[in-house]
Amino acid sequence: MESPVIGLKEIKEAAERIEPHAHITPVLTCSTLDGMTGAELFFKCENFQKVGAFKFRGALNAVLFLSDEEAAKGVVTASSGNHAAALALAAGIRDIPVTVVMPENAPDIKKAAVAGYGAEIVFCDPDPEARVAKLEEVAAETGAVLIHAYNDLRVIAGQGTACLELMDQVRDLDVVITPVGGGGLLSGTALAAKGLNLDIKVLAGEPAGADDAFRSLQEHRIVPSINPRTIADGLLTSLGDLTFPIIREKVDRIVPVGEDRIVAAMRLIWERMKIIVEPSAAVGLAAVFKAGGELAGKRVGIILSGGNLDLESLPWSA
Repeated sequence: MESPVIGLKEIKEAAERIEPHAHITPVLTCSTLDGMTGAELFFKCENFQKVGAFKFRGALNAVLFLSDEEAAKGVVTASSGNHAAALALAAGIRDIPVTVVMPENAPDIKKAAVAGYGAEIVFCDPDPEARVAKLEEVAAETGAVLIHAYNDLRVIAGQGTACLELMDQVRDLDVVITPVGGGGLLSGTALAAKGLNLDIKVLAGEPAGADDAFRSLQEHRIVPSINPRTIADGLLTSLGDLTFPIIREKVDRIVPVGEDRIVAAMRLIWERMKIIVEPSAAVGLAAVFKAGGELAGKRVGIILSGGNLDLESLPWSA
């Protein structure tokens, strides 16, 4: 995977690589939501994936892709979210060391989750430059392999396996929708979807308060995410130099959605489907409502990216 270009072949290889360890997640439907949107919706439930998020797919593919010599030195990443937990679990499967650089002000629930999966946590000041400096320091000291949360071809290929499964489970989809933050899930999904069906439409939902991916496509360059404001805290990062070209070439549209729409979509999924999703996962359904009649009568696959959130801080709590 040295080439800057990957495609369906690498995603299929990733699916074979991770198959012994990752869940094949279910696809659920909801007649109430079909009636409300006018579309036929198929929800790929990555909230039921190990560590509660699609991130396990990419982290596991990256870890299993390493040579024995590379793996012996361990892996390192900077993350305070789902990728940190995913990489820790994946490293444990291969029984190799894993170090996670996290900001000191990360929520205690996330610190506990990552530590619980066996990672050594190294704390840093809560600003991007400090995080990069600490990450480089740890990598230099240990020789560990850096596994980026999304800007890594091995990770992108792994994330694409969710769409590969979805399109095997549900035939004749017209549209596939994911949320977008750094773009790992979206770029992997786009490669898988277009690799299987050139006519399928690939859309993404993005918080309007963190719409750097939307603006990046408009301006034909990576627009950095500066002071993003959204409840969807898994979608705060900027696109990477590997994810952006794939998204620019393969994704048909990014739909910015407001906070009210995100919260409403999240609540509908909880209430109508009886499953727990995090705000970032609800952005895809919010985009369906925003698109309105554009998707009426279409068969739409929505990847629910994860279900990890602090139950003490629900957005509809008093």
